[in-house]
Amino acid sequence: MDPYLLIFIAILIIPITAQIIITINYKKYSTIKNSTEITGFEAARKILDANGLKDIHIVETKGYLSDHYDPQRKVIRLSSQVFQTDTIAAVSIAAHECGHAIQHKDGYVFMRIRSFIFPIVNFASKIAYVVLLIGFLTYITNLLWLGIILVSFGVIFQIVTLPVEFNASKRAKIELKKLNILVNEENYGAEKMLFSAALTYVAGLIASLLELLRLVLIVRDN
Repeated sequence: MDPYLLIFIAILIIPITAQIIITINYKKYSTIKNSTEITGFEAARKILDANGLKDIHIVETKGYLSDHYDPQRKVIRLSSQVFQTDTIAAVSIAAHECGHAIQHKDGYVFMRIRSFIFPIVNFASKIAYVVLLIGFLTYITNLLWLGIILVSFGVIFQIVTLPVEFNASKRAKIELKKLNILVNEENYGAEKMLFSAALTYVAGLIASLLELLRLVLIVRDN
């Protein structure tokens, strides 16, 4: 089979597979209430307060799994399904976002690196494929290689993001146990939720690496 086709298929399949895994686990644990009957909002508030982060606000936001921590505004935004419900999935996701807030407070090195390179990556990502398109249309090889270098900035950003996400999940699991938000086998459910979420970042990185490889092979072969 054509190696280009194989790479293209892998780029499609890997992220989809990871998304299916997290969707299955989310659907499962979003129907199981936690024994403490604590909502995602309450869990997040409890974790933040226990870590001296009373100045971090928690707000409800729209969207499916749109939860995130905004370090600029010091706000944790939780989707309605997480904010309002008292399921294992809700408190797991809320705790993960609190993990990012704790990283910010502690000056976690990979989070600082990610914040530092974000403006560069954002600019590079916006013009990368424009440069590649011009390079292909004009047959200017140097432009093509420049486009590939610009694409690689995004891959570097994803590499730096991996330890940030895994560490946030690790902190989340510690807080959930320490504060008795989840008990006994509920913590196993949280671990499955957090691990499957991390898989999406791993899958995204692999897909980006394969896309970078595909571009390199196209330029090299032509």
